[in-house]
Amino acid sequence: MNKINLKEKLTYIKKHWDPKIIAEVNDMHVKLAKLKGDFTWHFHENEDELFYVVKGELVLKFRDKDVLVKEGELIVVPHGVEHKPVAEKEVHIMLFEPRKTLNTGNVENEKTKVSEEWI
Repeated sequence: MNKINLKEKLTYIKKHWDPKIIAEVNDMHVKLAKLKGDFTWHFHENEDELFYVVKGELVLKFRDKDVLVKEGELIVVPHGVEHKPVAEKEVHIMLFEPRKTLNTGNVENEKTKVSEEWI
């Protein structure tokens, strides 16, 4: 049982859209990532996704609306809901998602991360 310093762990992340695992809770991974720009429209067939904004602002685009998630706020995207994260400026996020979750969900492209690293 060791505590985790989020600010310290974030210094190890050098690339945008490259989530790193920092902890595991039951069958869930806790991940940190730095985001900037647009991601891919996608959905997760069986997994919900929790986005917590550690620093900055994240827009989660849905087909029917956009949701601005500010520092200190979180949003849960239910499984099956198509979404697209967008960060105008760099944003630091923490994700909670099942271990088997592919970051691009139902889409495979250059942003897909198959093997995820621990930091």
